[in-house]
Amino acid sequence: MTGFFAQGRLTTIPVRPVVRRELLAHLTETLFAADRSYTEREINDAFRTVHDDTSALRRYCVENGLLARERDGSSYRRVAA
Repeated sequence: MTGFFAQGRLTTIPVRPVVRRELLAHLTETLFAADRSYTEREINDAFRTVHDDTSALRRYCVENGLLARERDGSSYRRVAA
């Protein structure tokens, strides 16, 4: 994973789905506690610490089953591994 980071920031989101999912799993485990819900703003703020494209990271995490999003978009929760 270190090849995708420079000075603690994600330089690129991997294109290969397997590699991207591995990176996203690392980020969700690192940035989000499993026992609480987060607002979209909190998710964006956490992702912004590593990359500016927060909407892509958020969307990929939901699509890969790493974050669960309420139907109304009011909250997100890390999905237990």
